[in-house]
Formats: sequence, structure tokens, C-alpha cells
Amino acid sequence: MDFTLTPEIQDVQARTRAFVADHIIPLEMNQANYDEHENLNHANLEVLRERARAEGLWCPQVPKEIGGMGLPMVGQAVMYDEANFSIFGPAVFNCAAPDDGNMRVLNEIGTPEQKEKWLKPMIVDGKRGAIAMTEQHPGGGSDPTMIQTSAIPQGNDHWKINGSKWFITGAMWADFFITLVRTSDEPRRQLTAIIVPRDAEGFEIVRKVPIMGPEEHGGHCEISFKDVVVPDENRLLNVGQGMRVAQTRLVPARLTHCMRWLGLARRCMEIAQAYIEEREGFGIKLADRESVQMMMGEVARDIQIGRLMTMHAAWLIDRHGGRAAMKNVSMAKLFCAGLLHRAADTAIQLNGARGYSKDTILEWIYRYARQARILDGADEVHKMIAAGAFRREGQDFWNWG
Repeated sequence: MDFTLTPEIQDVQARTRAFVADHIIPLEMNQANYDEHENLNHANLEVLRERARAEGLWCPQVPKEIGGMGLPMVGQAVMYDEANFSIFGPAVFNCAAPDDGNMRVLNEIGTPEQKEKWLKPMIVDGKRGAIAMTEQHPGGGSDPTMIQTSAIPQGNDHWKINGSKWFITGAMWADFFITLVRTSDEPRRQLTAIIVPRDAEGFEIVRKVPIMGPEEHGGHCEISFKDVVVPDENRLLNVGQGMRVAQTRLVPARLTHCMRWLGLARRCMEIAQAYIEEREGFGIKLADRESVQMMMGEVARDIQIGRLMTMHAAWLIDRHGGRAAMKNVSMAKLFCAGLLHRAADTAIQLNGARGYSKDTILEWIYRYARQARILDGADEVHKMIAAGAFRREGQDFWNWG
């Protein structure tokens, strides 16, 4: 393994870092620039998105020939880390969840017609999408095989969908929903993925679910499908291959979360370091206290561990595909989710009341960090994945390749 960055990726890193510092971070300082979701408001977001597109920092996850940057996963790891040094960065560069994962899956497994209809507008016009999987009990959550939302064939070329989903990220702004539905009870082939447009008759956004926040643009919503009829041309892959669609999306999506969280963790460290360098108590700067140095050193160490885990998984995906890196992605996701929470918590503790206030973005990151241990598979799910892999592989679990 050689993590030496190519000149192209080094250039992307430098340009992304400069863009974030010059154009995005200054907007964080004024709450008037925030929207109701506690994200960058639409007017400022669109201005920055146009600037990012003009500077060639747009859609790093899709090929150059369709309007993206075509970065490998290792390159994405570098750019996403730099992008999320600001809480608004990923949305500006069009690499924020859930659009990032939706563009990725449409590019990889969509038909030419599906790419033209659903993917191209996300790249060219900044259209939005959502992934609709999670349901209330007794429906599917961490166990997708429990999904209750159903799709029944209507003739040879349509599906009728009934059911409900909730905690659907970005739903208020989404133009379409990649929806996992039950099409049979055959083991391992229960689910099918079908794209449902927002304007489909019978589709409804029931409510925006209040959360600790902050939210992604478009909130987290409960949605329902009442006799929603969509054409079979909206189906992704074959009938019964819904889990393949889900895994195609979720494995790299989990890793891109890690990439972004590392940027936020580094930002927490920067804010903390700046404060402890100037704050004095009992005749000594906080930065000179051994107890404070131990707190900062532990977080710095953990960020480096997270970076190595993330880059190793990205390296594996670039060479062998997502399936080969599944356990590595799960372990990185488990570690980086906890790391982000520790970094924010440590920075708030060192900033004292200032960290708890809205005078910095630390409290924003702290609230955001708590969801990291739940979304895209709770901590416990990823521990089970790692344990299952070790049970199968034994000492080969630690094979580098």
C-alpha cells in the first residue's frame, strides 16, 4: 500500500482547502446565513455551488465524461475530508448525503435511460434525490428483510406501491426516491428497488420528523405511498435484487460518511487549539497544562487512526470493489462515528461555556455527531459485521489485500 497522493489529487486537496477557507467558513460565522434546517440558506448555497462548478470542484464521485471529477475513492477520501472542514462544505461541492450515494448508485447500475432521466439532472441542475428504506416497527430498519412497503405488478409494465417510510433524509427537497419495496417472500430475493418521482399520484410527505438536529437540507421525513403506480422502467436492476442495489449504495456511502466526519473532527481540534492557546487560568495557559495536552493528544491520535482505516478501505475499493472492503468499511464507520463524537465533546469541554454556546459551531457538530452512530447501520450492526467476518476468515481477517 502506498498512500502517496498523485499530483492531481494533491491539487484537488489544495484547491478544496482554499475554497473552504475563503468562501464557505466565513458564512458560518453569521446565523443569518442559515436556513430552517441549520444549514446554509438556499441563496448562498446556489452562489457557492456555481463557483465550485466553475472551479472544477463539483461532483467528485461521478466520471468526468458526465460532468463530475472522476476521482478514485482514495481521491474522494482526501477531498471529502477537506470539504467537511466546514459544516456546509459537502453540500457546496455536491458530495453530501443522500445525493452523494444516489448519484453513485445510479452511475454504477442505472440504465442509460435512467442515467439521462435521474442522474444527469443531479449533476447539471443540482436536482435532489433520497433513499427510502427505513420503516417504523414492525417494518425494516437495520434488518431490511423486515421491509413491509410492497409493490404489486400492474400488467407487464407497471408497479403499484403501498406502505410508508420514515426518517427519509432530504425528503422535503427530493425530486425522486429510490425506494426499497417487498415484491416477494422468497429468501434473499424479497426486495426490489424502484424509483418513485415526487409528483407521483398517491405519494405524500406526511411530516418532517423533529430531530436533535441539525438536519441535512430537506429534513428527515415520514412519507407514504397509497396506490402509487410507477412504470417498470423505474426499476433498478432485476426484480428481487433490491439488496444488491442497497449494498451497492451503502458500502461506499458509509465510507464517505467517514471521510466527511474526519474533516469535522479536525475542525473541532482547530477550534479547541486556538482557544487553549489564548485562554489562561491560575497563571497558566490551558495549552500548557498536561491534562489538556493529554485530551488533545488522544483525539489527534484517534483522527489519525480513522484516516488510516478510511484510506485503507478506499484503497481496497479502488482495487477490488466494495464487496471486498465491506468489513473494512464497517470497522471504519464504527470507529469514525465514535471519533467524531469524542472530538466534538473534547473541544466543547476545553472551550467551556463558549463551546456549549452558539458562538462556535461546536454545538452544531456535537448534535450532528450523535446521529453518526445510528445512520447507515447502528454501531451494533457494524460490530456484528466485523465479528461475522472474523468468524469466517480466522487469521485471514487481517490480510492486507
